Amino acid sequence: MDGDWDEVARIPFPPVGLRALPTPVTRLAFDISQELLWTGNQFGRVTSFYGAKLQQYTSFKAHTTKDGAVLQILFNDKGIIIIGAHSVHMRTRRGQPLWTVRHDDMKELRCMSFTSKGTNEILVAGEQDKMLVIDTVKGEVTKQVPTEHKYKIMRRSSRNICAATPGGSVHIIDSVTFQVLKTWNAHTAAINDMDAQHDFIVTCGYSARQQGNYMPDNYMPDPFVNVFDLKNMTSMSPIPFPAGAAYVRMHPRMSTTSIVMSQIGQMHVVDLMNPNTSNVRQANSMSYFSMIEIAPSGEAVALADHECSIQIWGSPNKIHFTEFTRPIETADTVAAAPKIEFESWDVPLSSVGMPYYREVMLSAWPGGMIAEVGGLPPVKVDPQLLATLSETEWGYYGKNTRPVRRNQVEDVRGSESPQSTLKQPKFLSERARELAKSPAGTPAPEENFPEFPLILHESKLESHKIEVPDLYQHIEIKYSKFGIDDFDFGYFNKSQYSGLQNHIVNAYANPLLQIMHYTPLIRNIALQHAATACVDGMCLLCELGFLFDMLDKAEGDACQASNFTKTLSYHPDSGRLGLLEEEPHGADRTHMLQQLARHLLKQMSQDYSTMVNKNVQSFGVDPQPPGAFQELFQTSAVSSIRCMNCRNENTKADPTMLNELIYPQNVGRAASSSVSSDRTANTKKKLGPRNPRVKGTTFSQVLKMSVERETTNKGWCNTCHRYQTLATRKTIHKIPSVLMLAASIHTAEHRHLWATPGWLPEEIGIIVDNGNFFCYEGEDLKLHLQRGIHNITVYSLTGVTINIDGGKQQQSHLVAMANVAHSAPTASDKSQWYLFNDFHVKAVPDKEALTFNTTWKTPSVIVYQTKSANNRLDSSWKRNLDARLLYLDLLPHRRDKTYQALSRETEPAGPDSIVAIDTEFVKIAQPEVEMHSDGNSKILRPTVHALARTSIIRGNGMDEGVPFIDDYIIIDEKVVDYLTSYSGITPEDLDKTIAMERGHNLVPLKIAYKKIWILLNLGCKFLGHGLKQDFRVINIHVPKAQIIDTSGLFFIKERLRKLSLQFLAYTVLKEDIQLHTHDSIEDARTALRLYRKYQEYVEAGILETMLQEIYAKGLASNFKPPVKTTGIGNGNGGTPNRTDTPPSAHTPGNGPGTTPSTPSKKSGSSVFGITPVSTPLRESSSSGGA
Repeated sequence: MDGDWDEVARIPFPPVGLRALPTPVTRLAFDISQELLWTGNQFGRVTSFYGAKLQQYTSFKAHTTKDGAVLQILFNDKGIIIIGAHSVHMRTRRGQPLWTVRHDDMKELRCMSFTSKGTNEILVAGEQDKMLVIDTVKGEVTKQVPTEHKYKIMRRSSRNICAATPGGSVHIIDSVTFQVLKTWNAHTAAINDMDAQHDFIVTCGYSARQQGNYMPDNYMPDPFVNVFDLKNMTSMSPIPFPAGAAYVRMHPRMSTTSIVMSQIGQMHVVDLMNPNTSNVRQANSMSYFSMIEIAPSGEAVALADHECSIQIWGSPNKIHFTEFTRPIETADTVAAAPKIEFESWDVPLSSVGMPYYREVMLSAWPGGMIAEVGGLPPVKVDPQLLATLSETEWGYYGKNTRPVRRNQVEDVRGSESPQSTLKQPKFLSERARELAKSPAGTPAPEENFPEFPLILHESKLESHKIEVPDLYQHIEIKYSKFGIDDFDFGYFNKSQYSGLQNHIVNAYANPLLQIMHYTPLIRNIALQHAATACVDGMCLLCELGFLFDMLDKAEGDACQASNFTKTLSYHPDSGRLGLLEEEPHGADRTHMLQQLARHLLKQMSQDYSTMVNKNVQSFGVDPQPPGAFQELFQTSAVSSIRCMNCRNENTKADPTMLNELIYPQNVGRAASSSVSSDRTANTKKKLGPRNPRVKGTTFSQVLKMSVERETTNKGWCNTCHRYQTLATRKTIHKIPSVLMLAASIHTAEHRHLWATPGWLPEEIGIIVDNGNFFCYEGEDLKLHLQRGIHNITVYSLTGVTINIDGGKQQQSHLVAMANVAHSAPTASDKSQWYLFNDFHVKAVPDKEALTFNTTWKTPSVIVYQTKSANNRLDSSWKRNLDARLLYLDLLPHRRDKTYQALSRETEPAGPDSIVAIDTEFVKIAQPEVEMHSDGNSKILRPTVHALARTSIIRGNGMDEGVPFIDDYIIIDEKVVDYLTSYSGITPEDLDKTIAMERGHNLVPLKIAYKKIWILLNLGCKFLGHGLKQDFRVINIHVPKAQIIDTSGLFFIKERLRKLSLQFLAYTVLKEDIQLHTHDSIEDARTALRLYRKYQEYVEAGILETMLQEIYAKGLASNFKPPVKTTGIGNGNGGTPNRTDTPPSAHTPGNGPGTTPSTPSKKSGSSVFGITPVSTPLRESSSSGGA
């Protein structure tokens, strides 16, 4: 508190009406972002005052009079939150209501506080037995917290919530779990005021005055202020205050400074670390003061007294409420309408102008709120129902077969209304049954899809609709008893471009991954890196390469980025940056995606550099230079920081990989001036003439401002030795090949700018000349290209991620718009824009792709690529694929190992190689099922499996049937079920110590996955039984040309049933397998022998006959082999032990002891009650190799 502090203003508190009496102030609060002081009275009215002169700004009734006084006011970016005794309200700063929350458990509310989720959630409490958690975004109660304590004051500290009880104690409450961590007995009788900030709590209160018979008579103020250290959780020495402390506040900018005030107006500014020194002021009033509040800047103090007046104290020369204030919204000045003469009949009515509105009008009611007026149409009676009715003299009667009750009117409007064009498809199993019943060659009804025109008229653009259209709505995956494999993803994608499934955690990253995939330069470097010898389990660049390769090979089939999101979840920086959906944070998904883009670029650069350095150390050279990644993404620049007082200037390197867009102030009003200034700058450099035809702020101007970033702010000057105004500007030296931009839309003006038709150009041109950055688009770009004077780099727009805001009814989600023409093998003259709404992929017109609006469609991340790199897909990584890992034996000295590694010299893997594969899984998450009151259930999230073992054996050659890969996988997640009776996996198999003793090759998932990926890209053919689920859990896509699936070879389509491996082994091979549990080597070897049998049947011309015979035997035995009863009951508690894997048939050239085997199995009982999720048309309980 400076020496010139004094009373600056004093006003009477306005009464509630013209003839009403003044009312006292019940609550004071300074706004955190605007120069406003907010007040509340005992009738629920809230009034705000602007500036140090306290000019009245807004006044509105927050709640009804019966809800009592305004007890507390909190602020966030969208508005203010007011609490009454029985309700909580939120309004904009202009007074418009946002939401009101009333609840049966709101009986005597007193206080509230923000939680660990920031301003997106509040905790409300009072003199009641429950606390309520309210989501401030949706305006609804999300949680009820029972409590034994009552609270009257709440304050938010840096980590916890501090709550004062009526009995004089303070509870420190955890802001996440809302549990009491510490109780501090501050005063013996009651607490009158409390504040918490930084690491301290300060309180003032009362103690009971003892009179007569040692009974308390009344309360007297304590002559001291109590202090509690939140950091060490201990009490500190109290601060004496002889005048009687009534009110106390912590200084918002000085962490150890507190302001204490008595009821008669004596104020002390005290340092908690040195309470002997204080600054004293006296406020004058004819009555007692009722409260005090300090502004967030620390430069103003507001007082209220019982005379219904408000005082403002501060330094007259520098008083302000906030440090970085935002301007308040004021009423727009209405321009005078031009006068139109109507005396003459010759004046056309079209001369009366009509306003053009770019935002949704209040009269534009949502479609769901519009109801028809008039009589209901007659109910359509089913003719079959009429035939069952009995006739009487008064009419007909019969059984009620309608879905409504008797005498209940049926709403026939909804049934006759046009249905949504995006209907949920039937499950694949249902369609297969319908197709089998339909005549040959007749498609099922679901297969007749309406064809939508690719070219739409501008007035019919989906982006111009008021509500979110079906094309952009979030689609949920439905699950049947067969799991996710039964969902018809093909219904939502008729193109050759694959979408990404959204049922996994952190699927919000899907749009960013899609636009990166359709940017050739990003795709090339990711695939080149994945083809190196990198085995780092945390390498995100490798995971991107694996994902891009999978999307290329899928050719329209839905994929999932589960391996990428799993690696992201375990990355050490992901939680700190708020990139994980499973961790609570207050950021929206647009902000999360922009943060993810920054993190990805930074981490990819580190991964790339690390691998380049390793290759240089190992081989001396590397095909890619160390700075190749920086050339792709990094804008090389130098920041100049100049002090505006002493003109001292410092420079530093300031490279940027993700440029965040900044917009000019008042973009709608000052557009022409900004254009003029930018054109003038270009003219000075003689890089282009001024074009007076361009009006409004253009994207090129915004990009120029964002890259150069000329800003002024307060900072420390080493020359002046004090805080001064510093001007910062970037000097650009080099621009990258890939330009990634964050839209950073924060205000309505920004939304209006993006909603301008054609504002985002598909091509831009950039010139860097002597440190200056110039950007052109449209006609200016064409003009510079025609002249050819300057070295201009042309960029093409490859993709945009878009935020779709569904309002309160739907959670916002993200989609991608990608121009796939730039990543096609051959160049195209026209753009080909596709919408990637997770797994819903559809071609859209150019205008639809680049049209945004102010309500529900806004951009998030924009990607440009140099035009010269379009359609340049580098496939050299396939020739340079480092396959050393495939031939590496990690257990070279173990004789009891279950595999024999491949030899690069004698048996190199290639297109002629056949490998038999089988995998085993464990369960890491149980399915989430929602039970309905009618007994039906709905699967919300299916079972989640993790890869536990991978076995691959040779399918041809001299050592056919001998395994060369038998990897057990290290699983970082918690395993909830090892599925031992189906997988053969026990906890000991995945334990690092025990696995080593057993000779298991226990490896990270990255190594096991990369071996399979190398085999895939070497052209090997994968043989197995029921490989669809195996590849889904592995998260790899193998083209059909490289798959030999015995479940499809021994299958008659009309029978609608695929046969299990166990049944085929018994029927075809006359062998018993899987007697007690599964073994992946045994299953892979059995599938290989079945394939050889299939080849024999084909060569002999008896395949159809044998298939009919196999199915006939299956019908007789219920498609199960006879139950073997030998060896049951070994006394091991029901856990199946493992038996020896049958050795492969001895072939010429195999010496004795060259065929490895898996660890021994012993007989044991099965584990019952486990039903794994399986694919459709496949036995869930008897399918092998899954």
